[in-house]
This record gives sequence, C-alpha cells and structure tokens, in this order.
Amino acid sequence: MGRTVPASAKTRDQMLDDLRHAYESGASIRSLVTTTGRSYGSVHSMLVESGTTMRSRGGPNRTAKSARA
Repeated sequence: MGRTVPASAKTRDQMLDDLRHAYESGASIRSLVTTTGRSYGSVHSMLVESGTTMRSRGGPNRTAKSARA
C-alpha cells in the first residue's frame, strides 16, 4: 500500500504554488499578506521555500540629506 500525504501537506504545497504564481505574475508581498491573512515574514518565507526568484525592493532608495548635496 502506498503512503498517503496528509491533507495539510497538500494544502501547504498548493498555497506555496499559489503564492509563487501570484508573486511571479506581479503581486506584491504586501498584497499577498492582505489576501492570505498571513504575516509579511510568513509570506516571504513561503515564497523563498517555493523557489521563487525575488524581485528587488521597490520604492525610492533613501539617502541621507548630506549625501544628496
């Protein structure tokens, strides 16, 4: 008889696939946080676990006032 995979493992694998697909389709981590109800760190960890290539950080880079002068 073959080994069965617990339903929770299937659910987690499906979530990893869903998060990866959404992120690679352009969704931000923050938008995934809102739709899943999970923390930012949890979503980020799951994306990394699923093998997702992470995008660079968005938004402006902050520089010190003296560095801009």
